[in-house]
Amino acid sequence: MSAADTDVLIVGGGLAGLAAARALEDADVDWLLLDAADAPGGRVRTDVVDGFALDRGFQVLLTAYPEAREALDYDALDLHAFLPGALVRVEGSLRPVSDPFRLPSRALRSARAPIGSLADKLRVASLRRRVRDEDPFAVPEQTTLEDLRALGFSERIIDRFFRPFLGGVLLDPELATSNRMFRFVMKMFAEGDSVLPAGGIEAIPTQLASHLPAARLRMGTAVAALHGREATLADGDELYARHAVLVATDGPGAATLLEEVDDPGSRATTTLYFAAERPPVAEPMLILDGDDSGPVNHLCVPSQIAPGYAPDGAALVSASVVEGGGLRAEALADAVREQLRGWFGPGVRTWRLLGAYHVAHAQPAQDPPALAEPVRAHRLGAGRYVAGDHRENASINGALRSGRRAAEAVLADIAA
Repeated sequence: MSAADTDVLIVGGGLAGLAAARALEDADVDWLLLDAADAPGGRVRTDVVDGFALDRGFQVLLTAYPEAREALDYDALDLHAFLPGALVRVEGSLRPVSDPFRLPSRALRSARAPIGSLADKLRVASLRRRVRDEDPFAVPEQTTLEDLRALGFSERIIDRFFRPFLGGVLLDPELATSNRMFRFVMKMFAEGDSVLPAGGIEAIPTQLASHLPAARLRMGTAVAALHGREATLADGDELYARHAVLVATDGPGAATLLEEVDDPGSRATTTLYFAAERPPVAEPMLILDGDDSGPVNHLCVPSQIAPGYAPDGAALVSASVVEGGGLRAEALADAVREQLRGWFGPGVRTWRLLGAYHVAHAQPAQDPPALAEPVRAHRLGAGRYVAGDHRENASINGALRSGRRAAEAVLADIAA
């Protein structure tokens, strides 16, 4: 038996682990966080390549997330907002689809966009009002596709708008995800902005970590196995927790370390970043492929949203492919360029590939009945706990909330 090293061992330094650490720190409980990566953040990381900020997969923060509002200092993050709505590539051109309540000057152009009937667009307005007034995790659960059809939306607007839009947000163009998650994200879009921090998405975990003692964040430390409250590290060392081990990894990682946890399944994505001499669009909006014309599901120009994503005189283009089709980065980049050449002209051929990020577990799968209970248990028994977006819902909000709630369960048991 190794000597007791700390009260609580946290395995995983993503958003859930950092939120758990902060709650324990605020309660003056001794803790130690272990993570195999070189810096905190988990999947929420940013690399700087030739002066461009490349998030590891397309990610945004929704300012209406209630947990994020409590946990983060938005002003310090220097947030920059997308325009509400999207540009949809349909019938060979980009058509704006804007939120008429927040951008009333664009309402007429949006009404004319050939993505659905006028009745469909009135149903979108009705849905917006509905989600603002409801608890999205209390509605009868079914697939998103079933919900959209029950709400009366036509196949035209489902195919041209909801599939690419939710393909970007939920990584699910098949719309098999629980409608509870669909309604939650629609509520968040209706109540706040979609934003990027000035320096990249990694600013979020960096801010969380800045409030924690650096000596308690043990990075570059992989955990090979857990036995009760004892962690065996990859280098053979062992650490023992007096009260609790809290696993705050992604779903597959938690299932590997904890026999009590099932792998939730994964949704994958590949995001490619290109350096361009000029932005292909001027507006800071998400661009959706409503024609289903190629590998790209959605595209944006992060440097048009937050200029710090690219050096002066250049533009950063982000193109996301759901799954990735099994192609190598260069082959996928060629297929992406060919599709986008049809959108923006021959200049696309000069775009330089900066990086390609295939994220095999970008989100946990959330097909019904995944959210039949919107919060899964964090307490596993025998001093073992689990946190992560797979315990609540696949979002920054879900990860932060899960970490806090798992830590609160630990604190309640220590006090008992």
